[in-house]
Amino acid sequence: MTGMRGSRPRTLVVRLDSAGDVLLAGPAVRAVAAGSSYTALLCGTQGAAAGRLLPGVDDVLTYDAPWVGFTPAQVSRTATRQLLLALEDARFDRALVLVSYHQSPLPAALLVKLAGVGWTAADSEDYPGTLLDLRHRRLPHRHEALAALDLAWAAGFALPPGDDGRLHVESPPDTTRLTGAGPYVVLHPGAAVPARAWTPERAARAVTALAAEGHRVVVTGGPGERDLTAKVAGDHGLDLGGATDLRQLAGVLAGARVAVTGNTGPAHLAAAVGTPVVSLFAPVVSAERWAPYGVPHILLGDQLAACANSRSRHCPVPGHPCLDGIGDAEVLAAVASLGEGRAAPERQR
Repeated sequence: MTGMRGSRPRTLVVRLDSAGDVLLAGPAVRAVAAGSSYTALLCGTQGAAAGRLLPGVDDVLTYDAPWVGFTPAQVSRTATRQLLLALEDARFDRALVLVSYHQSPLPAALLVKLAGVGWTAADSEDYPGTLLDLRHRRLPHRHEALAALDLAWAAGFALPPGDDGRLHVESPPDTTRLTGAGPYVVLHPGAAVPARAWTPERAARAVTALAAEGHRVVVTGGPGERDLTAKVAGDHGLDLGGATDLRQLAGVLAGARVAVTGNTGPAHLAAAVGTPVVSLFAPVVSAERWAPYGVPHILLGDQLAACANSRSRHCPVPGHPCLDGIGDAEVLAAVASLGEGRAAPERQR
């Protein structure tokens, strides 16, 4: 590889979206790290905490790109200059720009080139001009984790021997002080957009049904979801809303028999710690690309609903039937099926 210092390159992996997207990039990051002398991850602030959990990452850089996210940052010359200086100082030899199937990598590729990175690869449907040295085409209908790994392979990076290619994070902490001893099921009621989650009332009924079936239910959520988790937990669940950072949430999920959650970051975090997932999957995006990866899971939700593939943020159908129409019996059966034999889950090493 022309211009590289030493036998292995210094490599930058770009994944600018949410925590779940960064977790799905984990296998590709490990492949890059196995073939690099130094591996850094460039994330948005929403994904940075997940990036710090990934094995193989030497450093995490942050940049809130104005073309990414539900509420993108404003275009800022100052922030862009700061990013270019940081990338120049790091003296990367190669860069992989990871994007979802519907996104363009070219804005990030332009910044990477301006920072002096000599070789850049990405999946791109758009003509890249000189922005990409490897213009890769993802396979149709490919899961996001596999699409990222495919790009790493095409760029010359392979998973090391013994790596199973699943999602992983660094060993999560013991969170028994938060959850208490004994088996439990996690229910995570929130999501980045309302279309991908149960309504609070439906989630609260599920907690009641799980408790009546004899399950101890732990309800999780971020600092901004305390009102939601309190309502959902009610008198039948343990409310941990706002009580965990992402690493601690990984510990809570690692100790669970099963996680019940929508298509959101904690579903992928559960997969990364090996916990089975009852996936409340609204079809606004495709399950073939975004379902929990590499762990036993059961998809619940009408995948042929009128909102299918609409990418709607708010349910366009009155009553949110694709998710709120899921019956308690379906939830209880899915939890029982996945939780069998997981009374004492093993933690990752």
